[in-house]
Amino acid sequence: MSIRISEKASGRTLGEVSEQDLEVLIGHMEEESSRDQDYYIESMAIDNLERLGASNEFVALLRGAVGSSDGIDIVWSRD
Repeated sequence: MSIRISEKASGRTLGEVSEQDLEVLIGHMEEESSRDQDYYIESMAIDNLERLGASNEFVALLRGAVGSSDGIDIVWSRD
């Protein structure tokens, strides 16, 4: 089963991530509830995920998605 990361506002698929990267994301980011699957991602959060062991591919995916913006909301789902 693949894990897809999408931009929340547009629904645009950003890419697929590993179970390990999802665990790093969930473990680090603030969840509003136990069913929360969306997160606000900005440069500092990406730096922290990288320090916590997120893969180079996941970090690059997030940096590409955020680009020069202040940050974006992402959502994950299992396909």
